[in-house]
Amino acid sequence: MIIINKVVLVGRCTKDPELRFTAGSGTAVATFTLAVDRGFKNKDGQKEADFINIVVWNKSAENCANYLRKGSLAAVAGRIQTRNYEGNDGQKRY
Repeated sequence: MIIINKVVLVGRCTKDPELRFTAGSGTAVATFTLAVDRGFKNKDGQKEADFINIVVWNKSAENCANYLRKGSLAAVAGRIQTRNYEGNDGQKRY
């Protein structure tokens, strides 16, 4: 059995990407949220969107920070990975 974890998303940036560098190696990492329209309308006839958190590494992160802005149309190809942590209030966050 082969398990594949690959996704392609096309949507608009909800804000400018945030570029940071890791403390140890100085690797570039950019984060932003992509609003991806659903392929149908809800019962009220309105379009809905999913808001997907995106993390990009290395030179691609620098390119995202340089060229993407709020409202930019972007295509992302990669894999899905969920992360979670416990906040200061003791609640689990995803």
